[in-house]
Parts: sequence; structure tokens; C-alpha cells
Amino acid sequence: MTATSPRLKHEVKDLALAPLGRQRIEWAGREMPVLRQIRDRFAQEKPFAGIRLVACCHVTTETAHLAIALKAGGADALLIASNPLSTQDDVAASLVADHDIPVFAIKGEDNETYSRHVQIALDHRPNIIIDDGCDVVATLVQQRQHQLADIIGTTEETTTGIVRLRAMFRDGVLTFPAVNVNDADTKHFFDNRYGTGQSTLDGIIRATNILLAGKTIVVVGYGWCGKGTAMRARGLGANVIVTEIDPIKAIEAVMDGFRVLPMAEAAPLGDLFVTVTGNKHVIRGEHFDVMKDGAIVCNSGHFDIEIDLKALGAKATEVKTVRPFTQEYRLQNGKSVVVLGEGRLINLAAAEGHPSAVMDMSFANQALGCEYLVKNKGQLEPGIHSIPTEVDQEIARLKLQAMGIQIDTLTSDQIEYTNSWTSGT
Repeated sequence: MTATSPRLKHEVKDLALAPLGRQRIEWAGREMPVLRQIRDRFAQEKPFAGIRLVACCHVTTETAHLAIALKAGGADALLIASNPLSTQDDVAASLVADHDIPVFAIKGEDNETYSRHVQIALDHRPNIIIDDGCDVVATLVQQRQHQLADIIGTTEETTTGIVRLRAMFRDGVLTFPAVNVNDADTKHFFDNRYGTGQSTLDGIIRATNILLAGKTIVVVGYGWCGKGTAMRARGLGANVIVTEIDPIKAIEAVMDGFRVLPMAEAAPLGDLFVTVTGNKHVIRGEHFDVMKDGAIVCNSGHFDIEIDLKALGAKATEVKTVRPFTQEYRLQNGKSVVVLGEGRLINLAAAEGHPSAVMDMSFANQALGCEYLVKNKGQLEPGIHSIPTEVDQEIARLKLQAMGIQIDTLTSDQIEYTNSWTSGT
């Protein structure tokens, strides 16, 4: 049941879930020391005073800490879900009840509700947009041209979203600065690789309870998310096949010890398929036709279009739910294909997303990316901007400090050597 205030200040499943959400948010905070330090500084300095901010993110315990930090910094913040199956309803309830943050997110919301929430976010007339997948920014540009003057900038932390932003810039419609959080070293090296790798397999195991050891797992795409997924699958004893379109990434997968095949050849061999490309229809009708009976397919890319579910549905004589987040498609050829999480992010649909420790760095980048936009208001050109190197380094330094790990520093002689061209062998 949806709990909605008369003025539509929130739309969450049930505010009575708030106590459980509060407990889980507090637990996640134990592993997020970097964002905690940023929040404490924000509370003193108030860098977002007078700033209206919209965040379109997966509504998880980790995202809660980002929202709390932004509000502590003075932001008039509103949160919506970036994916219909990624919301944790107890977390959404706690943010409303305990922190007075407007949240519009319900796990399992349909596309119509999701689109309505995007419109509610834009009704907030944001100055800064934190986007996961670029839906809010794309809707703003397509439907709310009159609000472009309000925008200071946006931050984006998904590969899919960055691809869309680059296309928008090429088309001349991105008229404000966008901070590329996704490509920050302290984001994609850790979040995409270790976070996606662990949480994807966590979601698969929770949804199916299958043994991965001895299975043939096909990882579709060998970017940082694919690398992490392949690495963790091999660690659990799976035989991993990688499919790729990029020859450099394909060579890297080969030299990392994985078998590389075209999808047409991998499709008959796989027991389990995981898509992590950010593209559409990387598993298509012709692939379903040759899969083993009972083959399992799932997605850990941002949108559910990586698997061509319409083509699969057209081939099916029956579709039934066999476990939570697990649907079996019985095909006309007598075989079945099992789809997890409706083709949406399996790590968030069936599990809890990335571990807090890795999201600590990702959301530190989000928070500091927003601060960077505010500090440089009117000075940044329209287009895509990287997180400053010094910010990336500071996040890594704080993380190491929190972990109790020390590293070396250069001596004066070494500094002189690295800055000189006259010294040789």
C-alpha cells in the first residue's frame, strides 16, 4: 500500500517500515567512514545552502548516507529511484520518517509510476541533479527546456549514463556541466569491479540457490563490471566464458585466463549468462533458440534492455514464477530459459546491491562532485568533466586511513628525480 501525504511530500510503500530501515542504515554506516567525514564537514560548512538537489539513485542503505550528507550540507534534497526493482522500502521509509527527506520510490513500481516520479523530481526545480542512468537529465532536456537556466550541473556514476551524456553533448543539447563520477579511479576500479562482482553473484545465489562451482558462466562484456563478475565467478569454481566486441578487452580477457567466444558460440555452452555491457539486446532471439534446457540469464547492467525479453516472450508458450525474482519461460521447442529479476539489475533486485565499504568511495565522489559544481558555478564549460585528481587521491587517502593502512611517501631526492629530465641511468 502506498503512503502518500496530501501534498505529495513522499511516496513510499509503508512508513511503518522506518524502524527496520533505520537499523539497516546505521549498520551500513559502520563501513562508510569516508562519507561520514565528508558529512561532518558539510554540516559545518553548509556548501549546499540554498541549493535544490534531486538524486535519482538506487534507494539503498548506502544511498541513504549520501542523502543524509547532502542534507547536512544544506541541500534541499529530494530522492527518487533510478530502477523499479532497486528500492529498499524500509530505507525509503526511514529517510522520510527519520530525516525528513522527500522520497518517491517503491520496490516493484511500474514504468508509469517511475516516469511520474521523474516528473516529480523535475517539479522540484533542481539546481543539481545526481543521476544514475541519465533519465532525469534526458527528460529535462527533452521536456523541460524552460528549467535549463536553473541547472548548475549534474553528476553521473553509471557507464550507461555517461554514454548517454556523451551522445547528448555530441548532439549539442547538453548545455551545462556534467561531472563524470563513473570514471573516477576510486569509483570504477572498486565499485564496478569489486562491488559488481560480489553483489551480482550474491543476487544470483539468493534468487536461485544454485551451486556455481562446475557451472559454465558466460559473462557478456569485459569492462570493469565484467572483469569483477568473471573474477568472482572463477573464484567460486565456475568455468567462465567471456564475450566481447572490443578486441583490446577481448585480449585482456584471454590473458586473464578466460575463454573468449562470440555469443553465437557461447550460447549453447552456458549454464548461466550475465550481461554487463550497458548496451541493448546483447542476448537475442537466436541465442535463446540454442541455449541448454534450463539455462539461466540475468543482467547486471543498468537497464533491462540488455536481454531481449520481448523476443523471449514471443517464443514462450508459458511463463511462470518458480521462485522470487525467478521466471521460467517454456519455449515452443520444448526447452526452458530462466530469467532472473525481470532482466533488471540482479544485484539489487534479488540482493542488496554493492557492499557499503565500496559504496563509501563511490558516494564520496558523488558528494564531492556536487560540491565541485557549486564551487565552480558559472566557470565550468558545458560538457563532461572528470573528478579532479586531487579529489580522487584524497578519497583514497581517507579510505586507507580508515582501514589503518599506511603507505610510503617520496623522498626529496626522489621528487627531484621524477621532476628532472637530465638524470638518466
